[in-house]
Amino acid sequence: MSLPITPWLITPNPRPQANWRLFCFPYAGGAARIYQPWATALPSNVEVCAVELPGHGRRLTKPPITQLATLIQHLEIAIQPWLDKPFVFFGHSLGALVAFELARSLRQHQCPIPALLWVSAARAPHLISPNPPIYQLPQADFIAELRRYSGTPDEVLANAELMELLLPMLRADFALLETYRYHDQAPLTFPITAFGGEADAIVSLEDIRPWQIHTDAAFTLERVAGDHFFVHNPQTVSLMIQEIARLSHSYNRVV
Repeated sequence: MSLPITPWLITPNPRPQANWRLFCFPYAGGAARIYQPWATALPSNVEVCAVELPGHGRRLTKPPITQLATLIQHLEIAIQPWLDKPFVFFGHSLGALVAFELARSLRQHQCPIPALLWVSAARAPHLISPNPPIYQLPQADFIAELRRYSGTPDEVLANAELMELLLPMLRADFALLETYRYHDQAPLTFPITAFGGEADAIVSLEDIRPWQIHTDAAFTLERVAGDHFFVHNPQTVSLMIQEIARLSHSYNRVV
């Protein structure tokens, strides 16, 4: 049976015969295309499904969503037909929070849940950020804060016309993060692996370690080379892909 086409998911390298799916959630301002190299580098039994949020990437003209609860409602509906085989969630920064809350929502609604949650460069969801919110700052101040995060190239920040196009999406993504309020629930029942960049000046390893309270299963904290955006570090990405490939072999044995 063919799966319904949805703008919420991009499959850069469709593999309908794959044993399991890896759903990848991008960081604030990111798009599904950042995971395109993963789709071809991973073994053939893994199908990468990259999440594309409204206002991002191929959906740049769509109004972005500013409330995480609303985003989860839409995403859960869109993703459900794709949960017909074992799957894993991977989220980087904002994407980790989205993946976590989506997993909890799937459990609450008695839907299939991930076999594993991978969170990357993300503060544990119950921790309060020490930084003041920026999503409502005047444009010049907001752009200055984006420059501090180092996630947007300087040539993009300096392009006034391009920034006019991107600012609504960027403000919306920071609103998702900064208006989020954690609500206590029972820990998840599947393992969590958390990745932290050794040179990350935005989210420290001590911010990441408390993810362990959100699972009753195994928890692993992995230190990797790079800053907050280590998903763009080829050496680090290569090591992470090797780890996913290792996981794929275990799936091959049990699926």
